[in-house]
Amino acid sequence: MEKITITLPDGSKREVEKGTSALDVAKSISEGLARNVLAAEVNGEVRDATRPIDDNATLKLLTWNDDNGKSTMWHSSAHLLAEALEELYPGIKLGIGPPIENGFYYDVDFGDHEFSSDDFKKIEQKMLELAKEKNEYQRQEISKQDALDYYNNKGDEYKLELINDLNDGEITFYTQGNFTDLCRGPHIPNTGFIKAAKLLSTAGAYWRGNENNKMLTRIYGITFPKKKELTEYLEQLEEAKKRDHRKIGKELGLFTFSEKVGQGLPLWLPKGAALRERLEQFLKRAQKIAGYEPVITPHIGHKDLYVTSGHYAKYGEDSFKPIDTPNEGEEFLLKPMNCPHHCEVYKSEPKSYRDLPVRYAEFGTVYRYEQSGELHGLTRVRGFTQDDAHIFCTPDQVKDEFKKVIDLVLYIFKTLDFKDFTAQVSVRDPKDHSKYIGAEENWEKAEQSIIEAAKEKELNYVIEEDEAAFYGPKLDFMVRDAIGRKWQLGTIQVDYNLPERFELEFTGSDNQKHRPVMIHRAPFGSMERFVAVLTEHCAGNFPMWLTPEQVAILPVSEKYNEAAEELSKKLNNSDIRAIVDDRNEKIGRKIRDNELKKIPYMLIYGEKEIESQSLAVRKHGEGDLGTMPVDKFIEHVQNEVQEQTGTFNG
Repeated sequence: MEKITITLPDGSKREVEKGTSALDVAKSISEGLARNVLAAEVNGEVRDATRPIDDNATLKLLTWNDDNGKSTMWHSSAHLLAEALEELYPGIKLGIGPPIENGFYYDVDFGDHEFSSDDFKKIEQKMLELAKEKNEYQRQEISKQDALDYYNNKGDEYKLELINDLNDGEITFYTQGNFTDLCRGPHIPNTGFIKAAKLLSTAGAYWRGNENNKMLTRIYGITFPKKKELTEYLEQLEEAKKRDHRKIGKELGLFTFSEKVGQGLPLWLPKGAALRERLEQFLKRAQKIAGYEPVITPHIGHKDLYVTSGHYAKYGEDSFKPIDTPNEGEEFLLKPMNCPHHCEVYKSEPKSYRDLPVRYAEFGTVYRYEQSGELHGLTRVRGFTQDDAHIFCTPDQVKDEFKKVIDLVLYIFKTLDFKDFTAQVSVRDPKDHSKYIGAEENWEKAEQSIIEAAKEKELNYVIEEDEAAFYGPKLDFMVRDAIGRKWQLGTIQVDYNLPERFELEFTGSDNQKHRPVMIHRAPFGSMERFVAVLTEHCAGNFPMWLTPEQVAILPVSEKYNEAAEELSKKLNNSDIRAIVDDRNEKIGRKIRDNELKKIPYMLIYGEKEIESQSLAVRKHGEGDLGTMPVDKFIEHVQNEVQEQTGTFNG
């Protein structure tokens, strides 16, 4: 029997018979390991653990501890949900059922069947009943005609539409138990791995995301290999509901939406606008130290600008329609990105190698027409402001510029208490360079520069092959918030594409023309999304320097209101944001209400405090801190703010 060589992640090699599966390899290592294998990465491709391996290969066995392992189980769970639905609601028609970041969904046409979230429990029970059968997920390559015949007989027009878009020789079915689905896979070995299932919500979803198509019912769910993990996840969900930025934003008066203004277009209320302004000023101060120059560009641009940049091809169909002017044939667009404008700023005057690097920064608002079903509070909107900056440099300067941007991102994370994060270095597919633009030499230099920068900055980083953009490698920061959810905050991207498209140049020391390298950088990403993530991370208990209201002065009766106002002026003149709660309420009620507003400090103010020129201080979440002189309290708050923000050294 022909032998092949399997190379494991630790570099060890195993000689096995051709056709051996990843699961067989796992069994040869230990039965315990094999019982936990959900899928496998074979030469970097995620595949069924039961599929034969016919050539020498690198192999990584995937378990629940791997993201791709979880994703595979959730993909298989979507099939299990569909099987349960077909048993409970005969004649339904199925759309698609992919895994998502946390769980999976399936789009379903229920036809004449009545369905609501009240049915979740019986569906969950049916899923677990089917899971206990430990049915194998069996892969079958099938011809296009046989696939069409199968779904014609079944009468499922959604699957037929998908098959019509596929080519003969690339179609596979997966079957478990009595259920078969059109699917490219991969899947877990059998349904028995699924020990806990929960359906979470339901929503409407247009077939294939097209508003002209039929609205299907999208059912979201999640599964786990242990019941305990489901319990922990549901507890996390409850905590997430309490931290929902939409709820907290309403309670604290940060932002609102208006149907008359339009979906996905947030209105920042005074407190929210002040919070956002402080974030902007915080970053602007750091950017000034780091050598960035501010620029301002329009909210619209000529269509040709975005055709040149390639953004029209990317966003044109799914964005706001062009704006026609009185000049026939002249069209403008709401800008989907700031980068093309910054390229034109760069071109406004000739550049020498002595001028580089050039760093342009702008809090620029961009617009994209997200589908209404995709909109979600501040995290998914149609108009948002990016903390955009673009660095134009020579290839030799890329590494140093990357390190400087990393310093800026780390300063932001430290100041805002994001402690748990991973850096992802996204590089080319090592086997196929044809899909990337730019000189081979520049790519190699840029990828190596990013990896070296991550090492030198001692980042906890991973390298992901075939994750680079076609125009250059990048570095993304993946942050875990206070309840363990993962967010992408901060990205640094190298770009050879736009300098080429816009014919950007600089004169080198050889007196010849050269293309600069362009680095895109956005530590916040967008102000809207960042405020949403930050709000949920700290549950609305913003750090002292950022919170809209730092101090609430609570007069013990109306006769002390005037003195409280004088105290408020003194605090505000010392850059401490203070308000007076002068309602005709008992002091206990005022304390409770201001606790709910998450104001960091409360000052109980009455005759005793006025006479002694002292303050009775309460801290949010901690209670009574005792008394202190007014000047001492001012110094205390100012020191707390200074400790939180620190100083950026560039």
